[in-house]
Amino acid sequence: MIQVAGDRVEVSGAMTLPGASELLAEGCAALASPDVVFDLAAVTAVDSSSIAVIFGWLREAQKQGKTIRIVHAPEDLLNLAAVYDVAGMLPLA
Repeated sequence: MIQVAGDRVEVSGAMTLPGASELLAEGCAALASPDVVFDLAAVTAVDSSSIAVIFGWLREAQKQGKTIRIVHAPEDLLNLAAVYDVAGMLPLA
């Protein structure tokens, strides 16, 4: 689930395949300001689709001339990104 608080987008619950399409759409719709912070502190579970969702947000932001940053990324997400060798591509703050 996504909740917008100014230029901060708070993501909560699972970032897994069953909800990936919805998270992608909600996150893209939340790109209102030029610099958006996605706060993942309340994320409870991740899988490889969470990385795809983040890259989808990043692509949409770039198309709109905006930037995103990820804060409070769960350790499991960082570990998955390392396994797929894409950790350096994540817009971590």
